[in-house]
Amino acid sequence: MMTKELEYLFLRKKPVKLLISVKMGDAKYVSVLAKETDCTYSHTVKLLEMFKEMGLVDFDKSGRTKYVKLTKDGEELAERFEEVLRKFSKLRSKSK
Repeated sequence: MMTKELEYLFLRKKPVKLLISVKMGDAKYVSVLAKETDCTYSHTVKLLEMFKEMGLVDFDKSGRTKYVKLTKDGEELAERFEEVLRKFSKLRSKSK
């Protein structure tokens, strides 16, 4: 994936929210992630497939349910996004 595509993907709210949501708690399945991130099921699946291609998530299939979990790289990236969001919150509270 080219740098511009990565920037476009991760400088948007829903993909970042989705990556952080996967990080929270145990492995989750797609419909739960879609609800948590206020995304349609199909958009969530599309984003997760992109994440898989980049090596950020893995899928575990149990029966008909596909669980999503972060890889080591996905975990690191989610942590960095959390740090950025915390910094934004601090900056917002300082400006009030």
